[in-house]
Amino acid sequence: MTVVLIICGVMLAVGATLVLVRLERGPTMLDRTIALDTFTAILIGVLVLIAVATRRRDIVPILAVLALVGFVGSVTIARFAAVEPEGEGRILTLEEVAALERERLDAEDAELAASDEEHHGGPAQGEVIG
Repeated sequence: MTVVLIICGVMLAVGATLVLVRLERGPTMLDRTIALDTFTAILIGVLVLIAVATRRRDIVPILAVLALVGFVGSVTIARFAAVEPEGEGRILTLEEVAALERERLDAEDAELAASDEEHHGGPAQGEVIG
């Protein structure tokens, strides 16, 4: 069993090194977020190896807390980093609703004025041409 623990420890160390390189290099925030999430998973793996090697069960609550912290951290970063499409998925304020309604009415008025000019084709009725 010692050989298996050593092999697993080496694999986790190599993974942690590669993740730290990705964390440092980036280049985007998404790369760094995934690297932090992966590093948290590797840390959980290290704690599991320690728990197995020492036959300690009191590390399990620490693992649960660490997993929750990693999940909440990733979701929080993703939430604030995400670009939300305009007008999708959020509740508008009264002022925003009024502004959208004004824009819609102005667009309808402009369309009516344009269609009146197209249909009449010339001067309006009763207009005197000099």
